Amino acid sequence: MATTTTPDAPPLAPPMTADEFAARYLDDRAHKRTELVRGEVREMTPASGPHGWLGARLLIRIGGWVEAQGLGGCFDGQTGFRLVVPGRPGDTVLSPDLGFVPQARLADVPTRGFIPFAPDFAVEVVSPDDRPGAIAEKLAEYLAAGTRLVWIVYPAERSVAVHVPDAPPRYARTGETLDGGDVLPGLSLRVADLFDGMPGR
Repeated sequence: MATTTTPDAPPLAPPMTADEFAARYLDDRAHKRTELVRGEVREMTPASGPHGWLGARLLIRIGGWVEAQGLGGCFDGQTGFRLVVPGRPGDTVLSPDLGFVPQARLADVPTRGFIPFAPDFAVEVVSPDDRPGAIAEKLAEYLAAGTRLVWIVYPAERSVAVHVPDAPPRYARTGETLDGGDVLPGLSLRVADLFDGMPGR
């Protein structure tokens, strides 16, 4: 009987460093949107209509409020944050749909390259093609790197999961109100107002 052989699998690529990823990100303007998770490049799917709409609405409302209060700055989903976790191998660079940096740290934001620390507050809007495992992995990276508040926005359910370190998540739905906790004290946003008018069928 003839036997068949299976070609050897190609060797795994070595983990990419944040500096290598930065060189690729900054020099290749036509590349697809990507993030780096523990040295592995992850391709990001293009945002859906509701995803992009919600990201813009959050940036306008929260960013405007932050600026009016003089609390710091908000950055959009094109911005890369390098998340550093001591003792953890592999570099991670994520681009939240909204990232907040307090006023005291704005001077540490470089003019070129990624922001070299985690945002104090991050918002991730979930797209239909996002895998739950990938969202959970990103959430864990934010919290381990020092992010103090993370909102995971679920357009299909019109709900927001609120995560802080060392506590179970809180799920805010229509009829409830989101707040900025200790990170953005005084911020208040009704869940219904966040999703009101959202496009999509």
